[in-house]
Amino acid sequence: MEYPVNLELDAPLEVANWRPLVHWLLAIPHVLISYVLGNVGSVVALISWFAIVFTGRLPEGLANFQCLVIRYPARAYSYALWQREPYPAFDFSMTGPDPGGDPLRVDIQPQLENRNRLTVGLRFLWLIPIMLFAFVVYLAAAVVVFLAFFAVLFTGRWPEGMRRFVVGTGRLSVRVSAYCYLLVDEYPPFTVS
Repeated sequence: MEYPVNLELDAPLEVANWRPLVHWLLAIPHVLISYVLGNVGSVVALISWFAIVFTGRLPEGLANFQCLVIRYPARAYSYALWQREPYPAFDFSMTGPDPGGDPLRVDIQPQLENRNRLTVGLRFLWLIPIMLFAFVVYLAAAVVVFLAFFAVLFTGRWPEGMRRFVVGTGRLSVRVSAYCYLLVDEYPPFTVS
């Protein structure tokens, strides 16, 4: 069975040598918007928690907003880490399925009905193991990005295994975020594939 949250990047491995030097700077507006969306998303997650615990369902409007909160930073950081060339659009589409038009696709199938109130009520406990795993993976990804910086700077190409790991880390991140923001009840897999 496929997990209800997925991230795919459709971009060539070749990157202009200068991009690692400036992409992070050009991504600052998107990173700031992502920060604000993340803060609002935390408040919406709290509202969602009460809604699910008391009614057993997640309102569609809240779910759609959380999909935006997850998709927007994923696109911003894929650009900041020079994984793709096109500048991300300031797109605030609030849909589960990715609206398209961007090399990075984040498809989310939020679970709206028949929610497990117990797992939602104790979500803060269930998050501990996957958050510890994600922390270790994020540290490894930081090392890989540091090494890839020099590889891209000198060769103009992402090493395939390194980029696959960094994209997999992004996939893990959106899956953990969807679980954390209460979009799904299915536990995220302990994998970066």
